[in-house]
Amino acid sequence: MKLQAIAKALGLTLENAAADLEITAMAPLEAAGPGEMSFVADAKHVTGAHASGAGALIVDAAFPAEGRPVLRSKNPYLDFARALELFYQPPHYEPGVHRTAVVHGSAKIGERAHIGPYVVIDEDVEIGEDAVILAHVVIYRGVRIGKRFLAHAHAVVREFCLLGDDVILQNGVVIGADGFGFARAGAAGWYKIPQSGRTVIGNCVEVQALSTVDRATMGETRIGNGTKIDNQVQIGHGAKVGEHTMICAQCGLGGTSSVGNSAILAGQVGVTNSCHVGDECIITAKSGVHGELPPKTTWSGIPAFDNKQWLRSVTVFNKLPELARMVKKLAAGKE
Repeated sequence: MKLQAIAKALGLTLENAAADLEITAMAPLEAAGPGEMSFVADAKHVTGAHASGAGALIVDAAFPAEGRPVLRSKNPYLDFARALELFYQPPHYEPGVHRTAVVHGSAKIGERAHIGPYVVIDEDVEIGEDAVILAHVVIYRGVRIGKRFLAHAHAVVREFCLLGDDVILQNGVVIGADGFGFARAGAAGWYKIPQSGRTVIGNCVEVQALSTVDRATMGETRIGNGTKIDNQVQIGHGAKVGEHTMICAQCGLGGTSSVGNSAILAGQVGVTNSCHVGDECIITAKSGVHGELPPKTTWSGIPAFDNKQWLRSVTVFNKLPELARMVKKLAAGKE
């Protein structure tokens, strides 16, 4: 594809390039060759960009092009994603029901659906048009799913859950599994509490591989529109997550906890039962949340506290051996 055509398709300004420069693919900075294009989303990658063999780069307004072919962008990472779509198209699945699929007679499946091998769709299920349901997916009874649903192999949606439009479930996702609810029963051990609620997933939500969003004991577990959930995440029963929030790998939300809109939980963050994380909060990796976090704040550590204070504390922690030696010397001088 001509670089000029790429610039036009993305609505970007082209600099320092012949109009007929041919680009065949997108590639990482360190691996890109003369016929490939990469991107620079951060100032720390500028040096690597100039060493790259890429034929062209998507860059921001401040990037020093130094004669290199560049496409100027206000958001290089976003435009990298858009450019990638020009070169890569995911597999297309023809409408139809595979002969090994089991679809209950009462299920209502929208037009142009693809239902793959060994899919099971139980009674009283409704799924909107243009669904792609791949091998070994199981949809329990009473589920309602919107348009353009995409479920990869071995995803499961449990009974009576509700999913909006444009939901993507990656491999092994479980929506609506029983919440972890048990009451002490004396010598008898633990008594299982019926998980009578459901899970509600908003529009444009993606849940990635091997993650679980439990059903509520009563009421709903709810994931808001546009939220993205990474691999191996656990959302506990009755938890609420707002819109456009990002929950990264191996996070865990305790039962009845809540996270606001546009928050970011980095990898392995834990949020205990009944805690609330405010809108636009950022919680850094491996932090543990035990209380209420105000909106637009950043938190780190176990238990989590203000990120700036945490950074200062880590600096002091690294100096503890030196400080201990100083204290010993001072104590010895007083003896």
